[in-house]
Amino acid sequence: MRFAIVGTGFRARAFCTLAAALPDLFDVSAILPHRPLDDNDRAALGLPVAGDLGELLGTRPGFVLTTAGPDATPDLMRELTDRGVPALAETPPALDESTLQALWRDVGSRGLVQVAEQYPRHPMTAARIAAVRSGLIGTPTSAQVSMTQTYHAVAILRALLGVGLTDADVRATTHTAPLVAPVSRAGWTRDREEHPTVTTTATLDFGDAIGHYDFTEGQTRNPLRASRVLVRGSRGEIIDDALTRLVDETTVVTSGFERRQTGLHHDFEAPELDQISLDGSVLFHNPYVGARLSDEEIAMASLLEAMGRWVADEGPEPYPLADAAQDQLLGLAIRRASETGASVRVVREAWAA
Repeated sequence: MRFAIVGTGFRARAFCTLAAALPDLFDVSAILPHRPLDDNDRAALGLPVAGDLGELLGTRPGFVLTTAGPDATPDLMRELTDRGVPALAETPPALDESTLQALWRDVGSRGLVQVAEQYPRHPMTAARIAAVRSGLIGTPTSAQVSMTQTYHAVAILRALLGVGLTDADVRATTHTAPLVAPVSRAGWTRDREEHPTVTTTATLDFGDAIGHYDFTEGQTRNPLRASRVLVRGSRGEIIDDALTRLVDETTVVTSGFERRQTGLHHDFEAPELDQISLDGSVLFHNPYVGARLSDEEIAMASLLEAMGRWVADEGPEPYPLADAAQDQLLGLAIRRASETGASVRVVREAWAA
């Protein structure tokens, strides 16, 4: 699956590393920097560097992954779709509501844009979604996600609840409290000081289901704040890695999501995820065994592969622009509700038609 990349930041480098780990599956044809590169930068990339979009497309990619930032994404989407090129945009597709709406008016009907929302594809999240969709806990009625920020968390909530592009009432509050941040994107900070840190909690009322959002600044990289997931249904619930359900008139059982990780103790296999199962039924199997990928990389690889198959008319859309626009719209509502203290009503937009 041959693709090109616009951008040279953290996400672009992560996708380049992933493609290098799976050379039989992915081929990066070239990269278009969003800032000037010196010789050391070019050597570190180890890829052909294009001077402009025309030169990038001259390498004949099947699609273009854009990672130049949400301020640049809308115009890139317009230019790529004007040229008839399938595009995979990093999240979020636009920074604000009006820009989202304008982007949809310009490119929504062309059917060429997908968005790189990988969080529902994370192995444990995907296993939980599979368990919910199998009906084990009945009809899902509420979910809580404390894992990642706004639009990513909303994507997970909507997937767990089976909520489409529907109306919602959003309420949110914030709380500032001291917290140590021992790890950043650059690694260990060696900072043991407590810093004022904001936690945002929100309720998204979809009518038949309710989503609960809980996120602390820096949580995705702070080992002092674990991820938490709760899904409640009409016949049971999921709390993190445990599923409780009614199996007959007088029997309630609790089962665990079992993660088979190779390379532990005296296991001489490569250290990586093999599968996630529940009561002997495999809910998620790592398609990239042998590549030694992290869960994040597995999700990213799954997204890229799905994009390639969609472009080749061999599979469904990996994550449509309409869904990503809805996630961002709800994420913006969380922010606005937390800032104003008022309830924010999110209504159906053109992408929900």
